[in-house]
Amino acid sequence: MDNLLMSGKELNRLEVMQRLSEKRMSQKEAGVILSLSMRQVKRLLKAYRKRGAMGLVSKHRGRKGNNRLSDEVKRRALNLLKTKYKGFGPTLAHEKLVEREKLKLSDESVRQLMIAEDLWKPRKVKQVVPHQLRERRACFGELVQIDGSPHDWFEGRAEACVLLVFIDDATGKLVQLGFVESESFFSYCQAAEGYFRQFGKPVAFYSDKNSIFRVNQPSAGSHDDLTQFGRAMLELEIEIICANTPQAKGRVERVIQTLQDRLPKEMRLRSISNMIDGNAVNDN
Repeated sequence: MDNLLMSGKELNRLEVMQRLSEKRMSQKEAGVILSLSMRQVKRLLKAYRKRGAMGLVSKHRGRKGNNRLSDEVKRRALNLLKTKYKGFGPTLAHEKLVEREKLKLSDESVRQLMIAEDLWKPRKVKQVVPHQLRERRACFGELVQIDGSPHDWFEGRAEACVLLVFIDDATGKLVQLGFVESESFFSYCQAAEGYFRQFGKPVAFYSDKNSIFRVNQPSAGSHDDLTQFGRAMLELEIEIICANTPQAKGRVERVIQTLQDRLPKEMRLRSISNMIDGNAVNDN
């Protein structure tokens, strides 16, 4: 007789059914132990009396799952993950496989395929250091977080540049994106002008302590401690607020991390290799 393989759950059910058959336990007690309804307990007991332990083994064991990926879908997905979508994370890869390639598979299937083929490794969960969250502003346009991200945005197809990012604090909406050669007074003024034309003047800009926004060694005088950008915003009655810690502007930092992961891959798929074409995409 072949050995009967049973899971831990099935072994637990077997023990309970044995007690029920020997009248050492009531059906109500069995239901509580197994977290089953009385109807389910009676069904299991009937199966046990008819077929013994075999009656408690799942009938789906050894069968292929109904939602199992076909070999063709798996082959196509792996081929695309190793070529066209090489370097993509599971979430973004799944979006592209579904939207662009019309493959029918779940994000978890993509993740498992990538892990099995060593195309992606799950990140270890870092210990979270608690920081008191700054409360969001109440209204759109009340505060706009601004920052610049130097990065190889075009993956070597063009010189590394900076992406200027403006985010509305109240809604978390991306309100201005633009590739520039470097962070400067002129580049931030150009980005700010783009924001003004679309949304009007904000109450305040929230930035880091970059020398564009703050003079680290202020001199005496009423406005000598203002930078050129700060004086320009003062003329427009827009306040400049500088964050004291990186965590204080964590929202824009997290958005930049997401953009660094996704935007270069999106531009690769669209064959975009310069700042002009990249800014055309951002404007859309």
